[in-house]
Amino acid sequence: MNTEMYIAHLKALVDRYEQALNTHGYDCVVISSGSLAMVAEDDRAYPYNPRPFAQQWVPYDIDPDTFIVFTPGDKPRLLWPARADFWHLTPQAPGGEWAGYWSVEAATGLDDWLPKLTGRIAWIGPRHPALAEQGVQVDIDPAGLKAELSYYRAYKTDFEIECMAQANRKAVAGHQAARDAFLRGASEAEIYRDYLAASEQLESQEPYSGIIALNEAAATLHYERRRFTPPAEHRTLLIDAGARVNGYASDITRTHTTDGGLFADLRLGLDALQQTLNASVKPGVTMTELQNQALAGVAGLLRDHGLCRLPVEEQLAKRVPHAFFPHGLGHLLGLQVHDVGGHQQTPEGETRADDDNPFLRLTRTLESSMVITMEPGLYFIPMLLDRLMQREPDHGLDLALIERLKPYGGIRIEDNLVVSADGARNLTREAFKAQH
Repeated sequence: MNTEMYIAHLKALVDRYEQALNTHGYDCVVISSGSLAMVAEDDRAYPYNPRPFAQQWVPYDIDPDTFIVFTPGDKPRLLWPARADFWHLTPQAPGGEWAGYWSVEAATGLDDWLPKLTGRIAWIGPRHPALAEQGVQVDIDPAGLKAELSYYRAYKTDFEIECMAQANRKAVAGHQAARDAFLRGASEAEIYRDYLAASEQLESQEPYSGIIALNEAAATLHYERRRFTPPAEHRTLLIDAGARVNGYASDITRTHTTDGGLFADLRLGLDALQQTLNASVKPGVTMTELQNQALAGVAGLLRDHGLCRLPVEEQLAKRVPHAFFPHGLGHLLGLQVHDVGGHQQTPEGETRADDDNPFLRLTRTLESSMVITMEPGLYFIPMLLDRLMQREPDHGLDLALIERLKPYGGIRIEDNLVVSADGARNLTREAFKAQH
């Protein structure tokens, strides 16, 4: 870890929280990492995912029942769960050069520290079961404060960007192993196993549930299965899988094929379109503009490869490419894969959706230091194609050609980009290049 980057990150958070607490009239804030959730009638817990507002403060994977207390003018306090437990790993005091900028305190429960807090207190995170016993008045997840903090999470510090760059490198190692497993004829389950091993993570540690889709399964956007039996023929692998470093996510998709004909040409065409979109990213551009550029690009691929005889303008008017590319082009990325604030236009919480592209998760104007995904797709989804044909009799589609392509499922290519002052830095392609 680059300690200088982290210290600058911590200062940015302190400044951000001081301003927000002052605006909303709070004297201090408690930020909870969350607790383990137990399976009903069992002695095991569900996989733990720390609350992102707490994880953002510390340069390690934060433990359950950790609390951060911030009072403007004071050092931030890190209250770690000092409990003895012979059933599970006993938490250890966090430490390192970075800890000198904190007051690191052991706590066995809320009563060690909460009753000593004074003034108007905000609490961000889940309500703790023992909170009612403390007799301390707190405002849980106050809407105005949380909206302001969510809005500014879109602007990443250098420390956060470096965490995501490392998360890209971890995920890319897994993607390479998955591609190799696909080419040697492995099953979805075997490909997924190799991905996890090469990216050095457990399934429970992924930032989202990895998608390993072979052949026609690549047409299911959030494909959930991982079949143990390999198909008779390996035509397509669509892998959408990421990794985490200090809580920060990568989100990468690649499509591989054994085809040497039309589907391979479409994959190359979509990759070229994606790189054109990447080159269009800069401050002042909106994701809606890029979404429309992507839809026009998909229409061009359909026309150029003989899948639709209609010109691009007529395809767009009839929403033909929307049946082949039905999802949003990208979203904010950070502590959450679909990071908060994508529709938020102001710190006060004003939001705006895109009525023409209802699945677009990012409607803010792009600004320097935002991190976004860029993920155009082209799929052969029977349900959507049937709806298009029923709605538009003059659809211009070559149905026989499309029928030949349905067994390949579809294509998605996704990179992670940092918006810079004059363009974008591509964390994902940097990581792939470093692998060679």
